Amino acid sequence: MGKGKNKLEKFAEFDSFENTFDYNDETKGRWNEIFGNDHPIVVEFACGKGEYSIGLAKLHPHLNFIGVDIKGNRLWKGAKIAKEERLENVRFLRIQIDNAASYFDTNEIHEAWITFPDPQPQKRYKRLCSGKFLNIYRQFIGENGRLNIKTDSDLFYETALEQAVIDGLIVESNIDDVYGLDPLPKELNIQTFYEGMWLKEGKKIKFVRLILGSNPSDETKRLELPVGKALPPLSQSAQFDYGE
Repeated sequence: MGKGKNKLEKFAEFDSFENTFDYNDETKGRWNEIFGNDHPIVVEFACGKGEYSIGLAKLHPHLNFIGVDIKGNRLWKGAKIAKEERLENVRFLRIQIDNAASYFDTNEIHEAWITFPDPQPQKRYKRLCSGKFLNIYRQFIGENGRLNIKTDSDLFYETALEQAVIDGLIVESNIDDVYGLDPLPKELNIQTFYEGMWLKEGKKIKFVRLILGSNPSDETKRLELPVGKALPPLSQSAQFDYGE
């Protein structure tokens, strides 16, 4: 009973924060107005408690960040931290990612991150790197926009690479052991609670950076590599051109 009440209290407080939005808010085409500047906007999908969005916002105060998730009690945590630390360049949006194009306008988003999502082992089409979701992202990320994926899941990592080959996408980075990089980019050295757990279990953290391109994924295709095609080669480094 107490747990349910606490959750309801979090929802109520979430709705009262100035840095939070949900499916009732009209945000499409208004994000620069909401932030009060024209800085590039980066979205993190399935952001959970917003740890990565907050970490990136601290690293890059000249950029705007939006953490997206459907779990309001998780978003509450990130929104509360951002409010307490007076981070003006991060917001949180509670929606289903399937409906994201209703909340972001064409070319409104500079690039996106997906960090440690549910790998959906039984349903490939539900993976946030599937052709279905790439088509959603293309509706509001610019033609040369990047999709950054950081995961502990071999399945999700391999799916992202396979989808890139199927769609003919440029893979800018393909790292199968993030913490084996030297130097390690500061953008990849942000650790969430769950990432810390996976590292303690000895799991390697993977990273993929794709250029989405403008050609839509063919969702009717069988999800398998074309004959004669191989997965992209591993990279020796990862670079982020976020300017200053």
